[in-house]
Amino acid sequence: MAQNVKKTDWFTHDRFGMFIHWGLYSIPARGEWIRNRERISNEDYQKYFDEFNPDNYDPSVWAKAAKNAGMKYAVMTAKHHDGFCLFDSALTGYKSTNTLCKRDLIKEYVEAFRAEGIRVGLYYSLLDWHHPDYPHYGDMHHPMRDNEKFKGASHDFDNYLKYMHGQIEELCTKYGKIDLFWFDFSYGDMRGEKWKATELVRMIRGHLPDVLIDNRLEASGEGFGSLASGSPGEYSGDFVSPEQIIPPSGIRDVNNKPVVWEACVTMNNNWGFSRTDKNYKPADMIIKKLAECVSKGGNMLLNVGPDARGLIPPESLEILDSVGRWMKLNHRAVYGCGFAGIEKPEYGRITKNCETNTLYYHITENQIGYIPLTGIEKSKIKKVRLLSTGSEMAVAENWVTSNYKGIPFVSFGDSPLLPDPVDTVIEVELLS
Repeated sequence: MAQNVKKTDWFTHDRFGMFIHWGLYSIPARGEWIRNRERISNEDYQKYFDEFNPDNYDPSVWAKAAKNAGMKYAVMTAKHHDGFCLFDSALTGYKSTNTLCKRDLIKEYVEAFRAEGIRVGLYYSLLDWHHPDYPHYGDMHHPMRDNEKFKGASHDFDNYLKYMHGQIEELCTKYGKIDLFWFDFSYGDMRGEKWKATELVRMIRGHLPDVLIDNRLEASGEGFGSLASGSPGEYSGDFVSPEQIIPPSGIRDVNNKPVVWEACVTMNNNWGFSRTDKNYKPADMIIKKLAECVSKGGNMLLNVGPDARGLIPPESLEILDSVGRWMKLNHRAVYGCGFAGIEKPEYGRITKNCETNTLYYHITENQIGYIPLTGIEKSKIKKVRLLSTGSEMAVAENWVTSNYKGIPFVSFGDSPLLPDPVDTVIEVELLS
């Protein structure tokens, strides 16, 4: 099954999204894998369910922060590995509507983000450390994987799959149009048809024919799955999902054809809220890495981990605000853009509008004198503008640049410093 390029058009246009990891693990505040790392049993984890009551949860605030940052889509954890559901599933009591808050948090999320014009995606963990029929002892990741109490215990995995498929069908049918499903994740022999993936995808497509699906029904952050094989299967998904890394040269299949991909990235070192993790990536780094993703034909899905009361950490909001100020002036170099087909210059990146003959030179390093617009001919240039202001930039004609025939040069003026020290973008429109 070939990739449905038309289906992914909005995705490869929008380029920038918000990932939201939130759940019971926000209370211990030591990251979303706390049950795995600390071998916490269902019984010991129950206290967080009994306490959960995010009184400050207002998804409209989250949505406005995403929109102001220039994000065009969002993905929120409907269920993470701990099995706790943020939606009102009829198939379990382990859900937000049964906690003190008594709210369908996913319903509120999709409504708030749609109201801001942001496409909505849902994350659903294929793993479930709460369900009795998900393998415990000997599993690679389960909190009870080495607990002798569970050695030899029997699990009806088909019953778990019935539950999993049923919940995903609820998400397909109860919340209107879902733009993206982000499944997480396959490992060992737990992949592909182990999840009854063909049946699952057919069910999803039956309800939501245009929904995008990631590649993790057969892969994880490690491995690209069969999307990179040149002959993807029915459950291969629509895009590859590298995690905590930007592929060095983008991603192409065995036939050297570009593959749709999205790098999912944390702001600090955890997906879920961690009170002591202050290792935040600064806004200028995020901006440069977003430009890098786009220049390599990819998206960035940037994570926030709200706290137990439902607030996005102030550090994250400050970063989003700074990114948003840059995006307001320079979004044309991101939306609708991708790989330019020009070798990366030493001073930054180049993105190209996928539908017009327009290049964007991202200058992230101060230059001595003039800036070379590599990869194009002067005779092909229609106009050059400083993107942030729309002001004209003339192609230089003087003795300083005359030694470098065939390369057009421009200048920012008398100052040796970039107008924007983070990423100054030059817009170059070429003749048809």
